[in-house]
Amino acid sequence: MVNTYPTARYPVTDLAFAKPPHIAIIEARYYTDLSDMLLAGATSVLKSISATSEIITVPGSLEIPFGLQTAALSKKFDGYIVMGSVIRGETTHYETVCNESNRGVMDIALKYNLPIGNAILTIENMDQAIDRADPTRMNKGGGAAEAMLHMLFLQQKFGTK
Repeated sequence: MVNTYPTARYPVTDLAFAKPPHIAIIEARYYTDLSDMLLAGATSVLKSISATSEIITVPGSLEIPFGLQTAALSKKFDGYIVMGSVIRGETTHYETVCNESNRGVMDIALKYNLPIGNAILTIENMDQAIDRADPTRMNKGGGAAEAMLHMLFLQQKFGTK
């Protein structure tokens, strides 16, 4: 089976922002090669609309919600991208990390009305992880940036920030 990957699922170049948005990228560096790929995909999308960003690094995916909440409370950012990779191991720890990191992100997003793009990969093995993180393949980092920018635009459109 030949995989084909879309290059832009949610085109952002037509979105009109009053000023270039400033974005917080909260990244778990547990798998550094995967983090680098996710970050490359996200920053490429942000650069395409002249957005600026700051990277907030946390050790692993379970720490992403705290990093997100800390960034949100600073009120310095217009939008947020979370990224990390959770690869299934031999214990049930995988389910805990997947569920709790994503639940925490969603709880904070709704509590503080945050436009978020989520690139926390929950995968079975390294091959799946690379396929999803690589900007030339599934580009989940870029997709998270695109999704967040659309949520930010929606927030701007309805004046709900």
